[in-house]
Parts: sequence; C-alpha cells; structure tokens
Amino acid sequence: MESPYIIQLPKLLDDRGNLSFIEENNHIPFKIERTYWIYDVPGGERRGGHAYHNLQEFIVALSGSFDVVLHDGYKETRFSLNRSYYGLYVPRMMWREIENFSTNSLALILADGKYNEQDYIRDFDQFVNQAHVQ
Repeated sequence: MESPYIIQLPKLLDDRGNLSFIEENNHIPFKIERTYWIYDVPGGERRGGHAYHNLQEFIVALSGSFDVVLHDGYKETRFSLNRSYYGLYVPRMMWREIENFSTNSLALILADGKYNEQDYIRDFDQFVNQAHVQ
C-alpha cells in the first residue's frame, strides 16, 4: 500500500509577491482530471469522512490552515497544512477527514479522476475490512 507524503512545490520569491505552481506528472505523481476547493467551513465542522477505491488526490492549503487526518486501515496519521507552497499527496484507499479549519481557509484539491459516486467508501468499518484484504 502506498503511503501519503508532503510534496514541496516550487516557490518563486519576488518583491512584488511570491508565486508557486503545480505541474501534473512533474510535481505531483498523476494527471489532473478534476479540481475542486473547500471554503467557508463553519467552526468545528469536518469535511471528507470517506475513502476512494481508485482516486488519488493532492491537497493544498491555499489560505489559512487545516488538518488532514488519514487512516490506512491500520493506523491514523495527521498532517497540518498551512502553506501554499507545499501539499499532501493522498493515495488511493486512504480514509480522510479534514478538520480544524482556520477562519477564511481555502483547501485546493487536485484529483486524478472525475467525480464517481461508485468510487467512494463512506462507511469506516467497510473501509477497514477492504483495506485489510488488499
């Protein structure tokens, strides 16, 4: 099973403002098929609460901060994201929850597939069972 990891993105420093960017199959290990973002999350709320059979994602905190809590079916790992020049690669078959959103935070998520409800695992116990047989 592949592990999640932090990827540092290019950061071009300039007196007029800094610039970072992402290139598919260069900075992240997949071709981008879908991009979405999460914002205006009320205090104390969580997002996610699911896993994907096949989808891979890359998550960046473009603004503010939040925690990504991942579970591989055996153990839980927490990543705190708070910089726009690095992000978290999340491989397939990884349960994820995003929590502790700061005020005005903006989470950018890049995915290697289009939305497909059949790819979701929304029950944690079912996810753990499937993770143990892979």
